[in-house]
Amino acid sequence: MSGGLRIEERDSHVLAVLDRPEKRNAIDQELVDALHRLCARLEVERRTLVLAGSGGTFAAGADIAQLRERRATDALAGINTRCFQRIRALPMPVIAVLDGYALGGGAELAYAADIRIGTPTLTIGNPETGLGIIAAAGATWRLKEIVGDALASEMLLTGRLLSADEALAAGLVSAVLEPEAALARAVELADRIAALDPAATQATKRSLLAPASAHPEIDLAEQAVLFESPEKLRRMTAFLERRSAKRTQETR
Repeated sequence: MSGGLRIEERDSHVLAVLDRPEKRNAIDQELVDALHRLCARLEVERRTLVLAGSGGTFAAGADIAQLRERRATDALAGINTRCFQRIRALPMPVIAVLDGYALGGGAELAYAADIRIGTPTLTIGNPETGLGIIAAAGATWRLKEIVGDALASEMLLTGRLLSADEALAAGLVSAVLEPEAALARAVELADRIAALDPAATQATKRSLLAPASAHPEIDLAEQAVLFESPEKLRRMTAFLERRSAKRTQETR
């Protein structure tokens, strides 16, 4: 473990667990540095990342003691913002398992994931204005893309926190499962992703992250590259051969 981040190597993915239970996994500078080191690896190795928290909490926020001491230059440096942008831009998918509190910076880390799975104890949102700051590490632009303008505005302007059922209804999480089942679902998804063409998965993620103005040109450009790939030919040939074999069996 390094900087409050416990990393486990799995066949289909890397599991990274925020592990500062005494601070409810609050995101401090050491944890940010550890996440940057992990990103540097995954930008090269190009593996799916599963994020989770220890002790029944994903992350209860940024470390308030550190935030209190930060000044304008720290805000402009975007300490958490740059880290979460890097996680969002990882080549392969990021899956977050959200157990217990995912508040403030913890919620913004969750918003940076591609897929979010909740547990029944999930409480998620951004109470920053009650502390005299704004949710500046992604919530003001990512949250409305996920749940829409109306709910995002209410959450950010009033500090409203969502329960697990509310997060599911809003599309903020794709499922609500007991903690062990939630992690198992994340692993199942990572396994499913690993069985697909990595190049096609990465191209899909790049297209998903592109602004509306980039479509459809980015989709066509990505598809043009994939249409020339040997892996596309191999997979489609295998598909047609399987279908032909199945039809032959059915006609016997």
